[in-house]
Amino acid sequence: MIQPYEKIKARGLPDNISSVLNKLVVVKLNGGLGTSMGCKGPKSLIGVRNENTFLDLTVQQIEHLNKTYNTDVPLVLMNSFNTDEDTKKILQKYSHCRVKIYTFNQSRYPRINKESLLPVAKDVSYSGENTEAWYPPGHGDIYASFYNSGLLDTLIGEGKEYIFVSNIDNLGATVDLYILNHLMNPPNGKPCEFVMEVTNKTRADVKGGTLTQYEGKLRLVEIAQVPKAHVDEFKSVSKFKIFNTNNLWISLAAVKRLQEQNAIDMEIIVNPKTLDGGLNVIQLETAVGAAIKSFENSLGINVPRSRFLPVKTTSDLLLVMSNLYSLNAGSLTMSEKREFPTVPLVKLGSSFTKVQDYLRRFESIPDMLELDHLTVSGDVTFGKNVSLKGTVIIIANHGDRIDIPPGAVLENKIVSGNLRILDH
Repeated sequence: MIQPYEKIKARGLPDNISSVLNKLVVVKLNGGLGTSMGCKGPKSLIGVRNENTFLDLTVQQIEHLNKTYNTDVPLVLMNSFNTDEDTKKILQKYSHCRVKIYTFNQSRYPRINKESLLPVAKDVSYSGENTEAWYPPGHGDIYASFYNSGLLDTLIGEGKEYIFVSNIDNLGATVDLYILNHLMNPPNGKPCEFVMEVTNKTRADVKGGTLTQYEGKLRLVEIAQVPKAHVDEFKSVSKFKIFNTNNLWISLAAVKRLQEQNAIDMEIIVNPKTLDGGLNVIQLETAVGAAIKSFENSLGINVPRSRFLPVKTTSDLLLVMSNLYSLNAGSLTMSEKREFPTVPLVKLGSSFTKVQDYLRRFESIPDMLELDHLTVSGDVTFGKNVSLKGTVIIIANHGDRIDIPPGAVLENKIVSGNLRILDH
């Protein structure tokens, strides 16, 4: 039920790449705000590489496909009430691109007061004091919202058969022609309605959801569903070797069928939150991958790590902005000059959490081709053309400041204390 990517790739590409691509729709989950990185507005509008935002890179990738194969692969954005208005404003800039862009909104649910178990919202309006009373209910809402928007029927009417769904902040989630071929030309003739791309866990991914087999069906198990007593077991890299990248390939006809039968069954994740005023609330959410058990003939494909390149923090941002990756037609690929295929482990401290602070602390992005591990804590700034190799740990204690001078080469170094070098 979980196939190695090499086996899928060995089947080669279809003779008719264009006609296969013309049956595909790319869907990006675009409901999130950039608040965790100190930004206002949709996360997809944060600049990640050479002034390009997540959305720019996505549009470039699909436009490149459409031009290369003379196809018409559309982009669909699932917005939330938080991101819809800002996203729609920015979409005008792509009007001359060779990509049709559609949007639909996911639902808006009322937050629940943890004590009274009643909705926090006083009425259905979304304004003023009421804005904190609502939330988008997780990406599992895609099935109902897509169907209710009418866009699902429109796309089926245009001959589209599969959607490729992924998080807009996963820069590794590009259209893979081998997986698409496997779906369009199933080896045993039995169409596969749902593919989940999984990849091997590293220490950085111990919280990722995993696939299990239960009663002959694949199921997604998320950490939020695991009883406290079993959390360490769930995080074990030896017991659960893979995790869900949230790159999913789903049959449009199957979504329509299951939606009309009301047969999509997803476990509900209870997400406790505390609002600014100190009120404890509950959000009930679902995950898009949890529906895997409702689809026929579903499959996990164990893909290379390069298909999972999420940017959740400024530590991730440093990796994708650096010379570890080269950018080509909107896609990031690991530089051939790096000797190991693994990504360095980067941990930037709280002084770097917000994008604007992070940018201020790097005069230019360091050379990281030979880096294995970087930890930075406290008030640290980097001059131009710094080179980091091996394991580098830089710790400025409270009240201290460390300025790494321009042109410095740090290899397997621990730097701590107070270091303000005024001339090189």
